[in-house]
Amino acid sequence: MKLAIVGATGLVGTELLKVLAERRFPLTELLPVASAKSVGQTVEFLGKKYPVVSMDDALAARPDIAIFSAGGSVSKEHAPRFAAVGTTVIDNSSAWRMDPTKKLVVPELNADTLTPEDKIIANPNCSTIQLVVALNELHKAYKVERIVVSTYQSVTGTGKKAVDQLLEERAGRPASNPAYPHPIDLNVLPHIDVFEANGYTKEELKMVNETKKIMGDDSIRVTATCVRIPVMGGHSESLNVEFAREFEMDEVRAILARTPGVELVDDPSTNTYPMPKDSHGKDAVLVGRLRRDETQPRTLNLWVVADNLRKGAATNAVQIAEYLVKK
Repeated sequence: MKLAIVGATGLVGTELLKVLAERRFPLTELLPVASAKSVGQTVEFLGKKYPVVSMDDALAARPDIAIFSAGGSVSKEHAPRFAAVGTTVIDNSSAWRMDPTKKLVVPELNADTLTPEDKIIANPNCSTIQLVVALNELHKAYKVERIVVSTYQSVTGTGKKAVDQLLEERAGRPASNPAYPHPIDLNVLPHIDVFEANGYTKEELKMVNETKKIMGDDSIRVTATCVRIPVMGGHSESLNVEFAREFEMDEVRAILARTPGVELVDDPSTNTYPMPKDSHGKDAVLVGRLRRDETQPRTLNLWVVADNLRKGAATNAVQIAEYLVKK
């Protein structure tokens, strides 16, 4: 099992190596790939150092699987080249997510739709992944009709540049190379990705469109507000979900407690609820603050938190690779 990691030196690439090691992924050869300036550097995996190779060298090695985490333009250019030599590409960027010829996969929901012909597989947006994992079994039981989601997303979702900005500002210095148009420390930015003509950001529209595609239901109405907060890791979401069928709160709790990939964290009497710091290093999606929306029927409020670099990116990609190996 020859595995390439494209973008191996970035935040998600580093997390991918960690997750692969933790889950004992059965690879026999690792090919870390990064930009030309990183070629020759080394990355560590299971106590051994591996030299970073160029894109062309990795392509020539014809890996069985390549996990891409190097941005949309890199994926658009190079993923088809890998697919053409027989490699199955799992892509972490937004490049292929809404392509009708490509599967958008969260293993707990729809890995069973994959076939050997799927040579480029899209990994969804981090915020979308935790939303659909939390709602999948509830959707089966009650049918989701409408979702109102507000996100509280950490700076690691932007990358190292944003982490550096937050740390510099927190130390009392102006950011030397800011990732955001405004300070992020002691601030909140209702702005993730670029604004579109309708006033929504790309991040918000990703959540709208990807949720429908993954859940296989275009009738679900989704509206999103995506917000960046000065937190170092872990995305949080407030969900208001309207169902077609009525529910009982005890049954909702029981369904969430057995939902694959979900950990129920919900005991207000002991101030127990999901928080970003508690998601660090976890693959589970944490769900809590469960309560009925008392302003209208069949509507549930819940709070959903996940480690955006793990289940939101690296772990989901590795789980797809595990499914391919097993199949």
